[in-house]
Amino acid sequence: MSATRAESSACEKFVEVGPLEGLKNPTIVSGGRHGIAVFISDGEPYAVDNRCPHMGFPLARGTVRDGILTCHWHHARFDLESGGTFDPFADDVQVYGTKIEDGIVYVNIIPPSTDWKARWLNRLSDGLEQNLNLLSVKSVLALHENGVDAKEIVGVGAKFGARYRESGWQAGLTILSAMNNMLPHLKSDDQVLALYHGMVNVARDCDGMPPHFKLDELPTEGVPPARLKTWFRYFVEVRDRDGAERALLTAINAGLEPEQIADMLAAAATDHYFLDGGHSFDFVNKACEVLDSIGWDQADEVLPSLIPSLTNANRSEELNSWRYPIDLIELVEHALEDLDEALDAPRRDDWFDDMQALADVLLGDDPQASVEAVSAALADGAPLTDLTLTLSYASALRIARFHTSNEFADWITVLHTFTYNNAVHQMMQRSPSQELVRGIYHGAMSIYLDRFLNMPAARLPENRNLDREPTDADALLAKLLELTDIEQRVDESAMVVWRYLTQGHDPKPLIATLGHVLLREDGEFHSYQMLEAGTQLFNELRDFQPEAANRVMVAMARYLAAKAPTSRAMLQTAKTAIRLHRGDNIYESEEDSAAMAAD
Repeated sequence: MSATRAESSACEKFVEVGPLEGLKNPTIVSGGRHGIAVFISDGEPYAVDNRCPHMGFPLARGTVRDGILTCHWHHARFDLESGGTFDPFADDVQVYGTKIEDGIVYVNIIPPSTDWKARWLNRLSDGLEQNLNLLSVKSVLALHENGVDAKEIVGVGAKFGARYRESGWQAGLTILSAMNNMLPHLKSDDQVLALYHGMVNVARDCDGMPPHFKLDELPTEGVPPARLKTWFRYFVEVRDRDGAERALLTAINAGLEPEQIADMLAAAATDHYFLDGGHSFDFVNKACEVLDSIGWDQADEVLPSLIPSLTNANRSEELNSWRYPIDLIELVEHALEDLDEALDAPRRDDWFDDMQALADVLLGDDPQASVEAVSAALADGAPLTDLTLTLSYASALRIARFHTSNEFADWITVLHTFTYNNAVHQMMQRSPSQELVRGIYHGAMSIYLDRFLNMPAARLPENRNLDREPTDADALLAKLLELTDIEQRVDESAMVVWRYLTQGHDPKPLIATLGHVLLREDGEFHSYQMLEAGTQLFNELRDFQPEAANRVMVAMARYLAAKAPTSRAMLQTAKTAIRLHRGDNIYESEEDSAAMAAD
């Protein structure tokens, strides 16, 4: 007589466990990656991977009752027959086939075949739904290590975040998009951390939030793109979310090109001044960038999440700081009256040589001069993207010169201006328009409003004595990691970065190191923005304005150093996942696990 259980493996390699009557206690047999634990329940043999899928505790130390296997480390429970978990924080445990022949128990050490990719994509969704950090990082790690394209991973998070947060796009999706952009600049381990940070922040934003039920597009065809754009801007103007969403979805489903959709969004985001401290426009840019990665065929799922940040946004023309003692809105509106004429001028290829001169004016204390300088540059034929790049650079200098005697919270003030101007620059490259030119003036006025945060101005490292700093690239990178492991080593970190760059070292390892500086922390929202926007700006400037590019890197280092170190709970969770992935015993020290592996 023989009986076989769980015969779903395409291959068989049965090994003997022992007489059924003698298996009173859980028995471990060699096979699989971590050994296989064999249990007898109700007279029948069952076999599972001996490592608990949660954190690797030996399941042979668990107990079985009523067909349920309980791991006593965190009390995860599993259906002994299928391996399915009753506790989402754990995971399903791998089961193996068993059989009884002539009273002897055998186990098939070749596990049943499964679609591992679908499994881990589903587990990633579970991690997002349950807001389980360990499950999210385990899923990202498994997918990344097996060569799954990052855009598939990002797509899961982007669509989840857009769907399961009624109040729309927020920090989590912005972080996910920014970290997706950073992937080519990071080491492999930090690429996993970057995706993990994005997923964790999306899950946090959505945790406990009601989902958004997407509306339908209008039952109409053939509406001209200009009319659709007018409709969308009108509904945003009157703060009508439903009307704006239906107009946007109608445009998407009418087959408008991504550039046309981006133009609609950018126009609505600049119909008013510096919406929500610049976040609204940055969200628009980040949504477009994530769609570049996962595909614009997902636009109808992702872009409606932007609408609350447009319809509900604070409008800066309603703020006292923009109206008094100088009415900045009046200054800009007067300049915009002549915008048509200024834009009629032919664009010059050599204008960018004047970048520093315009930046110096923008960093001054005269808003009228800033407005006039922007208008003069337009009339002089400055390419629009050269102007937006200059504004991004000037706002980065505000961060490079931010004095640590300021209130700590004011780091975020100068950061908002920088990320806004970076977003205007990125959108100007994507979809230039007369409406978007207004964003140049809005960004210039925000740079002006930040002027007191450079009074006194912090000394740039180029004006300091750096003779005591190392010259070797590796030594400088190591010192940067040490400095950012100590609170408020802002200026010292900037000096190391400047020294590294002016020694002619390859900037790629430096960017990767700054990425690691952020990703080892429990990062705050704006730090992710700083890293990603700073990297974009540095790479654009480095070939033809290397000194300006180096100052941007100084700004990045100063901001990240100001925000470090933190408790690093996320890094601890990631380290746990990595140890599990490589087969370590988490209940032992890393040193003991390494010693056992060496033996």
